[in-house]
Amino acid sequence: MKDQTITFAAMCQVAYLVQQVSRNGHALTEQDNENLAILLNSITETSPENALAVYGGQLSNINKGLELLIDHLGDGSSQKSKVKDPEFTRYIISLINLERRLTKQPKQLAELGERIEASKRQLEHYEVNSETLISSFASIYSDIISPLGSRIQVTGEPSILKQTANQHKIRALLLAGIRAAVLWRQVGGKRRTVLFSRNKLVSTAKELKNTL
Repeated sequence: MKDQTITFAAMCQVAYLVQQVSRNGHALTEQDNENLAILLNSITETSPENALAVYGGQLSNINKGLELLIDHLGDGSSQKSKVKDPEFTRYIISLINLERRLTKQPKQLAELGERIEASKRQLEHYEVNSETLISSFASIYSDIISPLGSRIQVTGEPSILKQTANQHKIRALLLAGIRAAVLWRQVGGKRRTVLFSRNKLVSTAKELKNTL
């Protein structure tokens, strides 16, 4: 359950940052930019020791995701969780559904692995949150994930969404979301887990936050 909570929190963090980019563009907080780098780096962590290792081995790196998990899956006792965000929920469900489609396409899975390995070589010359790497991750998403169908419709400020740099950042984040969804499945996460084990997810997230 710990690993499932960590990977679900990562998906929550992705959904949150997609919203921030689509609404605010480049005007992200310093913490948001740090979380962006952590999520982008997770794409290149293809042989981790455990789920947390994908996110730098530090629970603090997914703290925002743990908070969001508690707020959105909680019983509504907190002020924040009384107002659910359907857009946020839609992003997470879409990521899980897209990952399920990907697992049924071995050719695309193999190509995805090859493209990610190529991106890892770029890390020798560029920062993970550089325009070069973000553009590379975005093209992987566009070429391999988008054609799977059921594209994720991102909503936000039209003027912000028209900017190429923001489009790349959103697609790169969605690729990080697919990475988290792959991990979620690998550690036993299923769609019914969210329905029938949400209390366990919330309580585990609270326990993890208490260790920070």
